[in-house]
Amino acid sequence: MPCRIVVLPAALTMCAGLAFAQLPTDSQLAGDIAGIKAIDNHAHPVLPAVGNATDTEYDALPVESLDPYTEPVRTRAGSPLVIEAWRELFGYAYNDFAPEHVRELRHRKKQRMDEKGEHYAEWVLDQLGIETMFANRIAMGRGIEPPRFLWVPFEDALMYPLNNRSVAAANTDRKSFFGLEERLLKRYLAECGYSSAPASLDEYLQKVVTPTLERHKRGGAVAVKFEAAYLRSLAFDDTPRSEAARIYAGAGNQPIAPASYKKLQDYILRYIAAECGRLGLAVHFHVDAGGGGYFDVGGANPLLLEPLFNDPKLRGANFAMLHGGWPFTREVAALLSKPNVYADFSSQTFMNYPRAVSQVIREWLEYAPDKVLYATDAYPFSEEMSWEEAGWVANSTGRQALALALTEMMHDGEITRQRAGELARMVLRDNARKLYKLK
Repeated sequence: MPCRIVVLPAALTMCAGLAFAQLPTDSQLAGDIAGIKAIDNHAHPVLPAVGNATDTEYDALPVESLDPYTEPVRTRAGSPLVIEAWRELFGYAYNDFAPEHVRELRHRKKQRMDEKGEHYAEWVLDQLGIETMFANRIAMGRGIEPPRFLWVPFEDALMYPLNNRSVAAANTDRKSFFGLEERLLKRYLAECGYSSAPASLDEYLQKVVTPTLERHKRGGAVAVKFEAAYLRSLAFDDTPRSEAARIYAGAGNQPIAPASYKKLQDYILRYIAAECGRLGLAVHFHVDAGGGGYFDVGGANPLLLEPLFNDPKLRGANFAMLHGGWPFTREVAALLSKPNVYADFSSQTFMNYPRAVSQVIREWLEYAPDKVLYATDAYPFSEEMSWEEAGWVANSTGRQALALALTEMMHDGEITRQRAGELARMVLRDNARKLYKLK
């Protein structure tokens, strides 16, 4: 068959080229987004420095304790984003990290802390335009309290009631992390009146696990957090109760084979998820390439959670995939078809640039706009970039990315300007209000 040559009009070929150009953000939409008071689905705020106390409970598994590893460019020491944050938050007047300038900044920052006292963390939220921040912390405290801060405690420690020597031996990061989890489990056991784990699985579940979750609920928790991807794969199989009980009873105080221990962990996590459904606590998972040179990125693939999400026994629980599963963001979009599954884009917003994050947000909004949650993952990475600076970077990037995504959707005729405003409010606050039944 002979070839047919089609000559396109010049105007049409020009439009085809422009299709690949980057659109500027709609300024009116960006202004509207900047003015919306947000609900932050995930962060690690630090207690205000009242007195000389040092806060160490902003994370169950602090990443700054890990061996050195390659940081993303935007979060490395000397990032110009830190200077932007200092300028906006504390009036930093310089464009460098000269020691005398940084000393001046630290003095000014301390002055602001002293001036605000217990209200310093609330002042930070005001600067970021955040109405409510979900505080992922071991415990709350003075200055990190409702209604501006809502609690999300950590429950991974409950999955590891046996001797953890075999699973901790994988690498130095795991050794450090399991030491921290064992210390937290001792705290939970003591709060339930135990000095060590009970002899039977039934007693452990009924006298330690459930009371711990109920105590967290009474303490104001709106969700619970699992950092499991730092400790193991996210593949949680459906272990029969009888097999889990046999493994628990037969272990004693000796190291247990990792494969057998995994079956017990799988059962305990599913038990916790079911209890959270009963108590009205959402279940949050770290689903993202995490910190540390030993982090198992493949083991954090959100598709590994699909059997958990599909379990009819767990349809009473709501799940949130934190950090949007980067680099598995399309997998996250597909999982949003589950009726009780949500996702936020925290962490991406300080690791990645606004244009890249906007493409992720756009895909999610085109698929399940009522499942997308705003979050910062504000975290005290270092003295240079503490939770305030990280929060500023993530908040600024997140709002820019949302504005870019909605601008492109309007340009392509997918949504009207009015719908863009509705979607912005859904992402920044309304979806969270509905999910957590916030007043």
